[in-house]
Amino acid sequence: MFAAAELTDDAFLGGRLRLWQPRDGYRAATDPVLLAACCDAQAGQSVLDLGCGAGAAMLCLGLRVPGLRLAGLELQPPYADLARRNAARAGLDCEIVEGSIAAMPLDLRRDFDHVMTNPPYYPAHGTPARDPGRDRALREELGLADWTGAALRRVRPGGWLTMILRADRLGEGLTALGPKMGSVAILPLAARRGREAGRVVIRARKGGRAALRLLAPFVIHEHDCHPGDREHHTPEADAVFRHAGGLSRLFG
Repeated sequence: MFAAAELTDDAFLGGRLRLWQPRDGYRAATDPVLLAACCDAQAGQSVLDLGCGAGAAMLCLGLRVPGLRLAGLELQPPYADLARRNAARAGLDCEIVEGSIAAMPLDLRRDFDHVMTNPPYYPAHGTPARDPGRDRALREELGLADWTGAALRRVRPGGWLTMILRADRLGEGLTALGPKMGSVAILPLAARRGREAGRVVIRARKGGRAALRLLAPFVIHEHDCHPGDREHHTPEADAVFRHAGGLSRLFG
């Protein structure tokens, strides 16, 4: 487990959420916040976060929508321990289970109203990160099809999968959804106006029949370049990052 000196105390959602994170390991940034904002869970529903890390996405969602039944799966025990500690600190009751998507723990072999996931971004072969925990969090041991398949098996009929991917993996992600998932909507995430989207959020419904939709890009930063040492989010992004706003309205 991480020692106190190995951790930082970081503010999310304008300080509404504080997370202990490893100083040199995998650290949550904007992606889990955006993932949580796109999940349209309602009070009383169940949500599973696959690869929950220190709990950023799950806890952002839990603070925005009180009354959820939250569960998370995390492969690395030190990060699972942090997720439990961060959940307790936030006053949220979360079930954190250690294990792999390749062999889903028995405690999580049930249906959920929503499954959300931020799969590893980088392929199995490549230059490793300096920190082993960060490398394991970001680098695939299993493919995107494995992650998506594990998620789909946990979504109840009529339930929803929400995942965030690198934009260059959109085709792979759509293929992995297969014929059982429909009503697919894709939200491109662009750093600035006029820039290509670097990330996409995909939301799909098990058994959904609506046509696939490609939504207008969600722009994160104002201006064409960084204006200096100050925040420069668009008002829409500021509502998410500072005020725990949701983005489900964008999906219709």
